[in-house]
Amino acid sequence: MFSASILLQILACAIYNNWWPMLSALMYVLVPMPCLFFGGGSTQFLMTRDGGGWVDAAKFLTGASAVGSIAIPIILRHAHMIETGAMFIEFTSFFIFVCTVLCFHRASLEDDW
Repeated sequence: MFSASILLQILACAIYNNWWPMLSALMYVLVPMPCLFFGGGSTQFLMTRDGGGWVDAAKFLTGASAVGSIAIPIILRHAHMIETGAMFIEFTSFFIFVCTVLCFHRASLEDDW
């Protein structure tokens, strides 16, 4: 699923011969970083209410980078730097990426793995 997301990311750039949409791929790298740095590589801290300053910072950074993944194609389209089709391909890529993250989170919660 992640490979399909990256493929759509590249296709959004290659089909329209414009590589500006690749900026949102940077957010794909930034989304898991708070989990790695502040959560010890686990995604379980995202679902808890307790924590501390670092856990809250990790939740904020994860949310900000996820919103940035949606906002970058919208901003680029509004500035007429990319086509509408490229924006929708970017949204599809983000949807597949989110599904991949949710599947990973679900698999990491189960102890049977």
